[in-house]
Amino acid sequence: MKTFKVLGTGCANCKITLKLIEEEARSEGVEIVLEKVEELSEIMKYGIMSTPGVILDDQVVHAGGIPSKAAIRGWLMGSSTH
Repeated sequence: MKTFKVLGTGCANCKITLKLIEEEARSEGVEIVLEKVEELSEIMKYGIMSTPGVILDDQVVHAGGIPSKAAIRGWLMGSSTH
């Protein structure tokens, strides 16, 4: 099972990113663990300078702006491209 973390302090783009990942996982029939990380100290551990950041299985796959649905599908299906 893939584990996603969305890093951000609660901005609208962070909330949209969470929703998109959840919707795409459901659409593709992929079970995931989805976590929202809002603590700045935790976000900084990943070296993210602009949010939202997306972590997949402890690797940064996206930072800054809302990821595309195509990118999210790629992460769900095994590709780690940005």
